[in-house]
Order: sequence, then structure tokens, then C-alpha cells
Amino acid sequence: MKKVNRFFWFCSGAHIDTLKKYPIEHNKYVGIGATIFFTALFASLSGGYAMYFVFSGDAFAVGFAILFGLLWGTAIFNMDRYIVSSINKEGSTNQQILQASPRILLAIMIGVVISRPLELKIFDKEIRQKLKTAYLKGQHTKIDSLQKTYQQKYAQEMGKNTDLKKEKDSLERDINRSRYQLNQEVFGDKTNQTSGITGYGTYAKQKQQVLQEKEARLKTVTDNLGQMDNYLSQRKDYEGVNSTRLFNEKQLDSLSNVAGFADRNWALGQLGYNVDGSRDLDTYLAISFIGYLFILFECLPVFVKLMSPRGPYDTAIAKISEANIHFADKDKDRDIAVTDSTYDHNLDADVDRRKRIITAQSDYDFGRHSYD
Repeated sequence: MKKVNRFFWFCSGAHIDTLKKYPIEHNKYVGIGATIFFTALFASLSGGYAMYFVFSGDAFAVGFAILFGLLWGTAIFNMDRYIVSSINKEGSTNQQILQASPRILLAIMIGVVISRPLELKIFDKEIRQKLKTAYLKGQHTKIDSLQKTYQQKYAQEMGKNTDLKKEKDSLERDINRSRYQLNQEVFGDKTNQTSGITGYGTYAKQKQQVLQEKEARLKTVTDNLGQMDNYLSQRKDYEGVNSTRLFNEKQLDSLSNVAGFADRNWALGQLGYNVDGSRDLDTYLAISFIGYLFILFECLPVFVKLMSPRGPYDTAIAKISEANIHFADKDKDRDIAVTDSTYDHNLDADVDRRKRIITAQSDYDFGRHSYD
């Protein structure tokens, strides 16, 4: 139990040797340290999960996720530990809040970053369904866009193709009608279009010739229509109209499984809206409250430190800090005094050495001087 308490004291950023002297403060810093530790643990899970989707499909995805999760959790742990340990209990409540404001903002940002990947995991099924709907809708839009582009680009050829089909249908009806009239003429049926004379006579030959001309024209139109259909089919293949199909259920499952972090994050944001664009309040509140929970969890150590009254540990830390500052000042004064004394000594030594040099030079010059 002592080791556990000591570990959580370390997590809280407390000075352990000083904290040991004040048992009344032990539980408070155990709670603060435990909160920081579990926040870092959630951060590791969150960062690892996010990185797993970044390297999804890679053979080392799990290894990268574990490594990044540990690094991310350690970074969050160090930041939280610094945030809490840097808040002192000196000054009034307003001064403490003002001092903690940047740290609270940083804690909120950390909470948002931590909560998002975990929200993606919690709403995984709903996100997959939303992605399937989005992918299917996107494929519909792509097909419609290809069809529209194809129709605009080959409008003239499609118009000719339509005219050929109409002419072919008209010729087929005329040929059937002409063939029926020819039979009537040959068998001597009297109508407005036949002479009523039995046998293959002049009128029958005329009708036979007209029928042959129409059949020849039909063959030409059919050949042209076949060529046009073949050309348009090739153009559809070239433009991708024929090859683009709607995704089946298996393909949609595969796409949603390999969806990246950005797509899943977008889908999570869309869960708060209905199909008609209106707000889905229940889902929106569920997602929001999970995010608020992690933000509160991240800010909790700071709030606990701010709300807790000034205790003996805080007073002791303040006194130790004052003593250290005083020691640093005295250490500074000592260094200045030593520096000044050393400089003065060096200066005196330099002056004395310079005097001796000048005296020796003067004696030498005097000895060499001649008065003759």
C-alpha cells in the first residue's frame, strides 16, 4: 500500500520527502495523483486507437499503435503533472484562479483530444452504418455525374442514334404493312390499296419493288444503328459509365472497415443530424456528454488543487521555496564577492608587476648612461 501511495504522490507532482511529514495531506495527493494516472491511461488508449486506424491494414499496425499510445500517454502524464504541480496556494482565490486559467484551457484541449478517439470506438457500429450510407450516396452521385457528363458530351451522337431507332421502327411497321398489301394484291383481295386482280401482275410487282426498297433502307438503317450503338458503348466504357456500379453489401462492409480516422471522425459528427438535416438531439447529447465527461476528468486535478484549502504541505513548500530563493540570493552574493576579490587581487598583482618592470628598466638605462 505504501508503494501505491508513493507512486500516486509521484504522479501528483508532490515533493515526496516533504509530503511524508504531513499525514493529513496524504489522501488528497493520492487522489490527485490517481486522477492524473488514469487520465494518462485513457490518453494511451485513445492515442493508440487513433494510430491503429492511421496504419490500418499494415502488418505493424498494432505495434505502431502500442508505441504511439505509450508515448502519447507519457506526454499527457507529464503535462498534467506539470499543470497540477505548478499551481501554488499563495495569494487570494482570484489570483489562484487567474494563475490556473491557462492551465485549465490546456486541460480542456487535452480532454477534447483524448475523448475523440474513444468516442469513435464507443459509437463504432453507428459510425460504420453512417459510412455505408455516405459511401453508397457518394457512388450514386458519381454515377449520376458520369451519366450527365456522358450525355452532354455525346448529345449529338445520341440524337442521331435516337433518330435511327425511330426510323427503324417506322420502316418495320411500313414493311409489315406493305408485305400484307402485297399478299392481298397477289391473292386478289379488293381494297383501297389493291386492284383485286389475282396473280403476280403489274401492281403486285410495283408493291414488291416498294417493299424491297424499304427492306434495303431498313438494312442500311439497322447497320448504321448497330455501328452507332457500338460506338456509344465504347464511349461509355471509355468514360467509365459501364464499369461504375453501386457498391454491394460486402464492398460497403470492406470500405467501412478500412475507413481512415478522418472519415470516421466526419461520420461521428454526422451522427448528431437526421437524414433531413435536423438535429438528432438524443445522439448529439450522448456524444457531447461523453466528451464533456473526459474534459471534466482532465480538469479535475486542477479543480481539486484549486478547491482544496491551504494545508501544511503547501505552507511547507512555500517556506522551502523561500529558503531556496534566499540561498540562491546568498549564493549569488558569494559569487559576486569572490569575483570582486579575485579581480582586485589580480589588479594589485598586475600593478605591482608593472612597477617592478618599470623600475628595472630605469635602473638598466641609468647604468648604461655615460656623462662624458
